[in-house]
Amino acid sequence: MRSPATAACLLLTLCNSCKPLGAPDPKADERDLRFLIAQYAASIDNADTDLAAEIWHTFPSASFIHPMGYEHGWSDISYNIYRKLMREQFSERKLTTRDLILHLNGDSAWSEFNWNFRAKLKSTGAVIETNGRETQIYQRDPMRRWRLHHVHYSAMPPAAPVR
Repeated sequence: MRSPATAACLLLTLCNSCKPLGAPDPKADERDLRFLIAQYAASIDNADTDLAAEIWHTFPSASFIHPMGYEHGWSDISYNIYRKLMREQFSERKLTTRDLILHLNGDSAWSEFNWNFRAKLKSTGAVIETNGRETQIYQRDPMRRWRLHHVHYSAMPPAAPVR
């Protein structure tokens, strides 16, 4: 039988090593967000609306700003970005991200990164390649999982002329 002091020390040790439910864990959050961004790239590569629905908040408030327009709500993002653009326009797609910076703020987070997109047009077979930068905003869902809520991307500015 353990003494009350030993039991108290054991309990204190266990309590100090456990985090309360929902306590911030920046390393786990960063790992989860990096995985989410990799899944986002895979969803674009495969024009996969099922995978995308696991990544995105599938709410009417989700949004996607891009050079050709502004998608409001998951249904517009799913149809206009994944189906109409990625699936119908390209036979092959590859989105590569780089220079990732993450910012954590409680149940919200955002990322900044540069990207390269290489694809083959279905209509002509021509290969296109574009480069840009992107900001993504994430929020936790009721199950405490990170979900993508907003994307804003733009093409890279033209290189300055060499003098």
